Amino acid sequence: MSEFYIGVMSGTSLDGIDIAYCQIKEHSFELLHSDKYSFDKEIKEKILKALKTPVTLKQIGELDTRLGKMYADTLERFISQKKIDKKQIAAIGLHGQTLWHEPDGDYPFSMQLGNPNVITAITGVSVISDFRRKDMALGGQGAPFAPAFHQYIFSRLKSKIAVVNIGGMANLSLLGENLMGYDTGCGNVLMDYWVSLHNSATFDEDGRWAKSGTPNSELLVQMLSEPYFLKKAPKSTGRELFNGAWLERELEIFLQKKGGTLHIKNRDVQATLLELTVSNIANEVKKNEVNLLIVCGGGVNNGYLMQRLGDVLRGVEVVSSDECGVSSEFMEAMAFAWLAHERVHKNCVKLSSVTGASKDSILGAIYE
Repeated sequence: MSEFYIGVMSGTSLDGIDIAYCQIKEHSFELLHSDKYSFDKEIKEKILKALKTPVTLKQIGELDTRLGKMYADTLERFISQKKIDKKQIAAIGLHGQTLWHEPDGDYPFSMQLGNPNVITAITGVSVISDFRRKDMALGGQGAPFAPAFHQYIFSRLKSKIAVVNIGGMANLSLLGENLMGYDTGCGNVLMDYWVSLHNSATFDEDGRWAKSGTPNSELLVQMLSEPYFLKKAPKSTGRELFNGAWLERELEIFLQKKGGTLHIKNRDVQATLLELTVSNIANEVKKNEVNLLIVCGGGVNNGYLMQRLGDVLRGVEVVSSDECGVSSEFMEAMAFAWLAHERVHKNCVKLSSVTGASKDSILGAIYE
C-alpha cells in the first residue's frame, strides 16, 4: 500500500526551506517532487537577533506564529506548483526552526518554532511536529535524527558506511548493526558568517575564496582544542556554541598569543575555517572502520570542501549521496517525511544508540 508524505526542513544555515513529497511503501521510498524556497529575510534577521540578544515572550510567540505562516504559505505554493492532491497527503512532517538546543543543561530542552496549528489550519493537512523533546525527556540529546533515516535508506549498500550531512552543523552517521551518530561540530555556519562579513555574500561559492587563501595551522590547532570536539558521543550542538561570537573570540585569543602584532588575511581565515570543518569530520571518520563516506547537505555543493575531504581521508571513497541515488539537497526534508510516516504508524524510531536516550520511542506530536 502506498502512502504519501511531505517533509519540511529549514536548518541552522537559514538559507532556505526544503520541501520533499515522498511515496512510501512497505519496502520502498521514493522522492516524487522537491523544491527549495527562500527564507523570509525579516524573519531570518529576527531569528539571528534572538540568538544573540535577550527577547521577550511576546517576541518568541510572534516569531512562532510568523514561522508557522511562512511554512504554510510555502507549502501551499509547493502543493499548487506540483499539482498535488491534498487528499492524498497522509501528513506533513515538520522539523521547525531551531531557536535553541541545550541538551546538557540542568534542565535540557530543544526549542523549534513554527506553529503547526497554523500550518494545518491553512493547508487542511495533518501536521506532525515536535520530534525532539520526547527523546530528550528519555535522557537523550534530541539530535541528530538523520542517522535513523540514513540507516533505512542506505541499508541496501554493503560497504562499511558513514554518512555526513554538512549543513550549518555537520552530523555523522555510522551505519551498521550498532547504529551511531552525532554532531561532529560546525559545518558551513562559520564559513557563511565570515564570507557574509567580508565579501557581502551569503556563502563561499564552490569554496573559491577559501581555496584562494592559506590555512593557518596554529589557528586551526587552537580552534580544534574547543572542548566540544574532544567530547565523546552522544553529543549534539548548534548556533548556541558555533557562531560569530565564538569565531571572533578565537581570533582575539590567537592574536593576543602573537602579541597583537600579527595580521591574518581574511581569505586565510576562510581557508582555516574550511579546514576546521574538514578536520572535525575526518577526525571522527578515521576513528572508525569506514571505506565509504556519503556526503549530503549544502556542503556537497562546495567543491573545494569535497576535494579536501577526499585528500584527508585517504583510503576512504568520498561521494555525494546523489551518486548513490538519493538526493543530497533534500535528504533532511525526506527524513522528516519518513519520520512522519513512522509516527502515523506508531513505530518506535531506533535512535537510543545515537542520542543516548534510555529507550527507543514513538516520536512526534500529531496536529489533526
